[in-house]
Amino acid sequence: MSGPQTPEHTLDAQGDSSLCRKDEDIREGTQSSHRMLGFSDALLSIIATVMILPVTHTEISPEQQFDKSIQRLLATRIAVYLMTFLIVTVAWAAHTRLFQVVGKIDDTLALLNLACMMTITLLPYTFSLMVTFPDVPLGIFLFCVCVIAIGVVQALIVGYAFHFPHLLSPQIRCSAHRALSRRHILHLVLRGPVLCFLAAIFSLFFFPVSYLLMVTVIFLPYISKATSWCKDRLVGHRDPPAHSAEVFSFDLHEPLSKERVEAFSDGVYAIVATLLILDICEDNVPDPKTVKEQFRGSLVAALGAYGPHFLAYFGSFATVGLLWFAHHSLFLHVRKATQAMGLLNTLSLAFVGGLPLAYQQTAAFARQPRDELERVRLSCAIVFFASIFQFAIWTAALLRQAETLQPAVRFGGQEHAFMFAKLALYPCASLLAFAATCLLSRFSTAIFHIMQIAVPFAFLLLRLLVRLALASLHGLRHLRPAQPLRSHAPEEAQSQLLPSSC
Repeated sequence: MSGPQTPEHTLDAQGDSSLCRKDEDIREGTQSSHRMLGFSDALLSIIATVMILPVTHTEISPEQQFDKSIQRLLATRIAVYLMTFLIVTVAWAAHTRLFQVVGKIDDTLALLNLACMMTITLLPYTFSLMVTFPDVPLGIFLFCVCVIAIGVVQALIVGYAFHFPHLLSPQIRCSAHRALSRRHILHLVLRGPVLCFLAAIFSLFFFPVSYLLMVTVIFLPYISKATSWCKDRLVGHRDPPAHSAEVFSFDLHEPLSKERVEAFSDGVYAIVATLLILDICEDNVPDPKTVKEQFRGSLVAALGAYGPHFLAYFGSFATVGLLWFAHHSLFLHVRKATQAMGLLNTLSLAFVGGLPLAYQQTAAFARQPRDELERVRLSCAIVFFASIFQFAIWTAALLRQAETLQPAVRFGGQEHAFMFAKLALYPCASLLAFAATCLLSRFSTAIFHIMQIAVPFAFLLLRLLVRLALASLHGLRHLRPAQPLRSHAPEEAQSQLLPSSC
């Protein structure tokens, strides 16, 4: 009788099975899609994040005041940025759904995916046209055409994969209802491009309707889900047909995988941090002629003039890094991401993508000190919304904590209070700084810089502060006078006289 397998035998068996799978893929001319998906996630996160560049490069001359017209211009550009960012995340979600169905790739399918990625890279250019020429419909039309082209290429990927079933995932390949699965995934892939096709038509004669249709693309999954819920309430719940049970069990309607959500989110945070240093390299390298004429050849003195810019960079990078750290800490304890958590995560990332704009505003304090109050408030608002949506993710997870969270961070868990404090720190700090600037407008710059410096130190001391707060609450609870027990004394004496129950 053979004894139990050792870990070495187990690893050898796993290695042999992996080699067998690779040999089988080589014979079939296929390969794993993991690296291609990683490349696609990275590219999509970059494209979504660089949408903020036309907004950050809004030219405001030193002679211009941060008046209502400038505020209206920035507000319009930020709103269009948020819309296009969310549309890119819809394309990413459709790509993720698509490759839940497609399990393997070959050369043709990899080239089709590259064509899809190339079309996606054109979106920032069309967005720049939209914000530069807001009254000209050509920018909206070209943006919609790009989204339509992305949907067409993704539909070609679906058709090609179903034409060669060995490329499909095992669940779909072995399914008796493969045609139904194909219609279902085509519906998920094409519903956004169909709305953008209508938006492109309306852009030619009444473009406000185009913006409304593009916003509908973002919230269409949630609108359809709310419609189904209302229909079930009014008409009554109907069981799905027997032939669709197999399709729905494949999870195409369920939230996206936690791993790809984390990969896309990490990409956004990494690109935002990189954009900050690109601005430093572009705007804060002194011209040799200026160094020679104004600073007598002293590069140290010339760099000293850019001190406020470097201070703004370090503060902005710390904000990005600590928001990523809070996001990482949250998803470390997340077991499953619900659809509501996915939407809130997307909204948080959209405002994280706006942090380069906050850096541009804080770096302009020295050049345009008369506008510092409005710039501080705008920066506080961006940080607040980026962090409050993180807190909302955790709140949504707590509503279904049994399936979404690890036991340690649930109500009553040992890490619950610490997670609450970690996610609430930036919303409270940015809101407090915003309120302080309303009361002490003369010190708005100092207040903002104090917040940027204090929050990282608060993160370092957070666990100690939470423990001290919990210990103080525990001590106060023990200091309260004990409840009198006299009313129970006669009952206890009487119970001693009565015979015990059998």
